[in-house]
Amino acid sequence: MIRILLADDEHLIRGAVAALLGLEPDLEVVAEVGRGDEVAAAVAAHAPDVAVLDIDMPGADGLTVAEGLAAAGARCSVCILTSFGRPGYLRRAMAAGVRGFVAKDAPTQELAAAIRKVHDGGRYLDAELAATAMAAGDNPLTGREREILRLTGAGTETARIATLLHLSEGTVRNYLSTAMTKLGEPSRFAAVRAAQEMGWI
Repeated sequence: MIRILLADDEHLIRGAVAALLGLEPDLEVVAEVGRGDEVAAAVAAHAPDVAVLDIDMPGADGLTVAEGLAAAGARCSVCILTSFGRPGYLRRAMAAGVRGFVAKDAPTQELAAAIRKVHDGGRYLDAELAATAMAAGDNPLTGREREILRLTGAGTETARIATLLHLSEGTVRNYLSTAMTKLGEPSRFAAVRAAQEMGWI
């Protein structure tokens, strides 16, 4: 039996997925959680073989959870469920060691196949999500530009960003200007929105 942890904040969807996976003879859902910050404890308590994580949850998103599990040396494989075809998410998931990336509207049989494949050490990438990521190309933003855009998107003022990152305000403005140019956006807030839509921040 392949032991599965399901993490999704939408109770109805989580329950339906658990019930449908439970019909598979070789799959067993051993734990369900509704928040990203509950996953690590559930993994420790239930020792699943595969953690199926929704990408968008309160407490911590699925990618942050996957990164945390990898950093902690968790032995379970991770499969991400997403309704977002954002290329940055796929790249970040791969960097975090995620072995499966499945569209949330995929048939249950596809999710079951993905779980089996990642449990066996393989990778499962939804073809449409992979094609979208490839078509979008690489993230043009540097780590510092992403960090400054994230802080800007959180409403942090330029002066505060400068203090937090030990930079001058002029340097912060230069990073924002460069990011705006790379993304082809007229304002820093439009640049933040564009980077978020691509999954780059």
